[in-house]
Amino acid sequence: MTDAPMTYGRYLSLDRLLTAQQPLSERHDELLFIIVHQTKELWLKQIIAELLPAKALIRAGQLTEAYKNLARVSRIQAVMTLSWDVLATMTPADYTRFRGVLGGSSGFQSDQFRSVEVLLGLRGGSGGGELTARFEREPSLWDDANAALAAAGFDMPHETLTRDWPQPHTPSDGVEAAWAAVYADPDRWWALYQLAEKLVDIDDALATWRHKHVLTVSRIIGGKRGTGGTPGVGYLEGTLTKRAFPELWSLRTRL
Repeated sequence: MTDAPMTYGRYLSLDRLLTAQQPLSERHDELLFIIVHQTKELWLKQIIAELLPAKALIRAGQLTEAYKNLARVSRIQAVMTLSWDVLATMTPADYTRFRGVLGGSSGFQSDQFRSVEVLLGLRGGSGGGELTARFEREPSLWDDANAALAAAGFDMPHETLTRDWPQPHTPSDGVEAAWAAVYADPDRWWALYQLAEKLVDIDDALATWRHKHVLTVSRIIGGKRGTGGTPGVGYLEGTLTKRAFPELWSLRTRL
């Protein structure tokens, strides 16, 4: 603690924040590369900070109170997607000049990104660290939403409500049917209906982020392998069909 007056720089710890960028080459574009990825990690930290209370509220049956947190997540995702446009100003020649200093580092190793996926319900994949492992031991946001549906009196498959949390969620006709009933009568089930749409907003934004990621990586490195040893664009393209809340998408066909 100090008696010095609070300032903008002290409050935001700008002395630490603005010295956290340490390019390993003398190439101009490496600073941009670092800032874009550090910023993404800060936004991921905020997404996690929104998802945790949202999950707690849903588990407590306070669905409408969770909307603000969930809406904020999808807005943050939109900002993260726009950041790809900034990175895309870097040409293949620009990136090649400093790529070697990255070694085996890769966004695939982001514990926070994998944690967000796990919190939403995308489980059974690789990557992540201690934070991811902790969240895998708990129900996901999708598990919480399905439990809320059961608490409202809907007939939910027993295996959906009591499954092994670290394992991937298996899409279920019973889960789809229950959520379809909500969509068939939104006036009666307005709180659940709006919860579902907030979740679709997040899934939609995540898919958009992935798509822009693929385009940006393809634009900069083409078909080269990723720095972390992944197949690069080929691997990223394989993630485009992932959905955290699959039944909220498939139910639309039956309405």
